[in-house]
Amino acid sequence: MIIWLASYPKSGNTLVRSLLSSYIFSKDGNFNFELLKNIKQFPDNSLFKRIGVDTNNEEEMFKNYINSQKIFYNEKSIRFLKTHSCFVNKEGFRFTDGHNTLGVIYIVRDPRNVVTSHSHHFQQTVKKSSENLLSHQYLGKESPIHCTTYVGSWKYHYISWKVFEKYNRYLLIKYEDLVNDTEKTFIKILKFIARLGKVKFTLDKEKFNNTLKTTSFDKMKKLEDKETFAEAKVNASTGEKIKFFNLGVKNDWKKILDVEIKDSLEKELQDEMKELNYLK
Repeated sequence: MIIWLASYPKSGNTLVRSLLSSYIFSKDGNFNFELLKNIKQFPDNSLFKRIGVDTNNEEEMFKNYINSQKIFYNEKSIRFLKTHSCFVNKEGFRFTDGHNTLGVIYIVRDPRNVVTSHSHHFQQTVKKSSENLLSHQYLGKESPIHCTTYVGSWKYHYISWKVFEKYNRYLLIKYEDLVNDTEKTFIKILKFIARLGKVKFTLDKEKFNNTLKTTSFDKMKKLEDKETFAEAKVNASTGEKIKFFNLGVKNDWKKILDVEIKDSLEKELQDEMKELNYLK
């Protein structure tokens, strides 16, 4: 069954994937980019092709979201999947269901910093990124191997995945907690996974410490300088890779957003931002 790593784009999903792939899928906890292949992104062209669905036909793709996930249902081990999709119910067809889904780890980030990070990553203006953040019709596509994803607005995205909270299958992780206290937050994630898998939680301290050391922002930034990170975008003008690990915790909306954009985001998202203590 599936445990979803769900988030709005540029909210820290890659950091969670890096921690999990290092700790669960490596022998010693030392991170490398190849390990990320153990946690694939959904929707993914290859899954739909396996069940004969044309991914250029969005209606057929939406109809077969759940069918494509049945591939994982008979697996004895837990399968982690990353997604930037909201928990969409489109044209009567849902993104997933309780039969295929074991649980959800939802990663959230201050939307003001999401906008600035999104702007850099997708090489668009801050204004355009803020408009996407507020658009219910926002669609995303990470790369040619990934299908079009129904991202939706930041607000709807956050609210939509909370449906799993009432089933006690939902863990909310704030990006800020993940960065400021990685050890405590990652243990929280591992305990959640153990509970879902109905196994006793035990910690391999040496492997855990190696994971923390090798997935720090500075370490991954240096690793990207040495190696190609497949998930980094290409600058359409220059053809060069855009650094994925760019600002990290130095990303500060206060230094980037103008007053108009800031006020617009805070007005539209005030209830959720207050709930998450991003606004007082």
